[in-house]
Amino acid sequence: MTTLLAADALSRTSTGEAVTFWLLGTLALIGALGVVMAANAVYSAMFLAVTMIILAVFYMIQDALFLGVVQIVVYTGAVMMLFLFVLMLIGVDSAESLVETLRGQRVAAVVVGLGFGIVLITTIGRVTTGGFAGLTQANSGGNVEGLATLIFSRYLWAFELTSALLITAALGAMLLAHRERFERRKTQRELSIERFRPGGHPTPMPGPGVYARHNAVDTAALLPDGSYSRLSVPEVLELRTAEGLEVPSGNGSGER
Repeated sequence: MTTLLAADALSRTSTGEAVTFWLLGTLALIGALGVVMAANAVYSAMFLAVTMIILAVFYMIQDALFLGVVQIVVYTGAVMMLFLFVLMLIGVDSAESLVETLRGQRVAAVVVGLGFGIVLITTIGRVTTGGFAGLTQANSGGNVEGLATLIFSRYLWAFELTSALLITAALGAMLLAHRERFERRKTQRELSIERFRPGGHPTPMPGPGVYARHNAVDTAALLPDGSYSRLSVPEVLELRTAEGLEVPSGNGSGER
């Protein structure tokens, strides 16, 4: 009788767990919808990061601590940040073409999506009708050991298929991000000429307060000859010198 009561207590969901599930589940659903509906790829990636973090919380609630940590460190912290870095580095054109480069890809995507939905609904229905025992038995030897046993024995085929899918996605990202160069690469000399021809400075501008008696943003910097440099103070600020002397209109070194 005691064993039955303990099993019944374990099979029940606590109030806190139920509230957490419905609250975070709603946010995860909103994030998933944002991934596919966001017009900007950066926003889509941020929505996906939010969804991944919520999934990590779900893993931890279900005593799958290793999966939760991997979800945050590897997927959210490494893969998604790398994805955002690539997007911001190469840029993404917001104007997407509606012409299919691969004939029938939309029909194939709809068929695969429906098939995945049917599999997901069937799996959830089997678990709901048959009941579940939780992760107590699977984690009897530890969460990492139990996860390794399931991945490399019972779910080996799914694990290898997922690996092949990730490799295919990486190759596809490389092909999509590749840009053909249609003009000659400019040399360092040509780039330098283009940079300084309009009157650019070869070095950074002097900072305000450098070598002056007052380290303030409105105090002009001193040049090697002892004069003040007006270029060191932003134009929106009222210029002030250490001794209250008038600063020439140039940079203090003869330039007007």
